[in-house]
Amino acid sequence: MKIGLIGTGRIGAFHAGTLRNVPGVTDIVVADVDAARAASLADTLGVRAAAGIEEMYADGLDGVVITAATSAHATLIHQALDAEVPVFCEKPVALDVAGTIGVVERAQAGTVPVQIGFQRRFDVGYRAAREALRSGELGWVHTLRACTSDQTPPPAGYIPTSGGLFRDCSIHDFDILRWLTGREVVSVYAQGANRGASFFSEGGDVDTCAALLRFDDDTLATVTATRYNGAGHDVRLEVCGSEGARIVGLDDRAPLPSAEPKPSWQRSASPYATFMERFHDAYVTELGVFVDVAAGRTPSPCSPAEALEALYVAEACERSRRTGQPVAVADVRVTGSATGSPGSGHGGAVLGT
Repeated sequence: MKIGLIGTGRIGAFHAGTLRNVPGVTDIVVADVDAARAASLADTLGVRAAAGIEEMYADGLDGVVITAATSAHATLIHQALDAEVPVFCEKPVALDVAGTIGVVERAQAGTVPVQIGFQRRFDVGYRAAREALRSGELGWVHTLRACTSDQTPPPAGYIPTSGGLFRDCSIHDFDILRWLTGREVVSVYAQGANRGASFFSEGGDVDTCAALLRFDDDTLATVTATRYNGAGHDVRLEVCGSEGARIVGLDDRAPLPSAEPKPSWQRSASPYATFMERFHDAYVTELGVFVDVAAGRTPSPCSPAEALEALYVAEACERSRRTGQPVAVADVRVTGSATGSPGSGHGGAVLGT
């Protein structure tokens, strides 16, 4: 199979390297608006670089992986569907509800599969927690606690096209909570703060946030995120039920220095530093599944429609943060995107995050 990859930044380079080892992939072609960067990556990995996106499609592809900037996702998905090429795209589908709905409608009207990259669905810990919950082993769930904490912030130039902390970061928690529980979020109350670099507030974003979610069965969840977690990259989920609990992400490299004088377990000398370390195996599994999707062996495990549901929650949280009031997710479904959000809109092919 010949797989194309658009966007040769950090995650694009990682995915291109992963694809080289996926069974059935015999040819990889990379493209980027920065042709020199694409050529350099191709040289490093021993793959091919296309002169441009159009040329890549003209050469014929069995699937395409989109790892470009968030602001380019919707445009590039439409382009792949125009070419009738199965597409994998990193989340989110688009920066706003309208752009995401446009992709959802287009994908549902055709037969070309689209897979959105929510890699936590392929993490062994999250999958084990889901099985324990769905089997009834945990009883009824009363509380979910999710956190996503980056060790260091992204560069200032990333913020204007990121979509903001809820859409860029916490959306992973919103998706995995829906996927794990099988329930829908009905209302949110969210807050945000800036105590770090000024470029977050200057871009209309926050560097730290917290949200309280209520699900349709009255389960409560807290979701927190920050760009400044000095202890390391920390992604965990606590699933607390009437008969038991599961904690995802509590492994030997979890950045959890204990305040107790003599803990029975020791903190790792090398805690996770990045999301690519934390979810390396999940990313590898995810791309292997996409190759099966592109080959027609399995349906997409995460459609644009499912990604839209997570975006509705992110939009509700952003609106709550800005207004200081609780927000019903149903209101976001009716009225669409919150105004004034960083990077709002989906035009412009800014590639290579």
